[in-house]
Amino acid sequence: MCIQKYWAANMKHTPITARTLWVLFILFALQSIAFQTVAAHWDLTLIDRIGDPEQVRQTISSMNATQRQVHIWTTATLDVLYPLTYGLLFAGLSLSQFRRFWALPAMIVIPIDLLEGGVQIMLLLGNDHWIGLKAILTPAKFLFFALAALIALAALMVAITARLSQSSRT
Repeated sequence: MCIQKYWAANMKHTPITARTLWVLFILFALQSIAFQTVAAHWDLTLIDRIGDPEQVRQTISSMNATQRQVHIWTTATLDVLYPLTYGLLFAGLSLSQFRRFWALPAMIVIPIDLLEGGVQIMLLLGNDHWIGLKAILTPAKFLFFALAALIALAALMVAITARLSQSSRT
């Protein structure tokens, strides 16, 4: 009986307010735009989209000192906030409709993305021995991001379907 009580208490849907999800969505959109703006303004290829070690090396070596510095600051600021925002958004959407297990990819991608950012800063500072870890972290980040996004999208579809079904009854 104790196991059943524990399971029921810990596996219920976690209430997430719509306001919180909207704030996270707006922040996610603004941060996504900010990345594009920074990259376009400084003609910068962001290495967090690149997993191949040789391509990362080539991209960094093609940057001038200003581009490297801008990339470091972007990674240390915007790219710290970004995984927190999208990770919490995806987890919140998942938790609003599904059991806690389904939020795991969203919670796992946050530390992976943050660690990848730290590795990128080291690479941008010239510490090339971190390249092997980057080659692991970047694909892992994309895998967990994709899983979390798909689960969040499914949760959003469930919520919309439930709301439409509820409004058609009234």
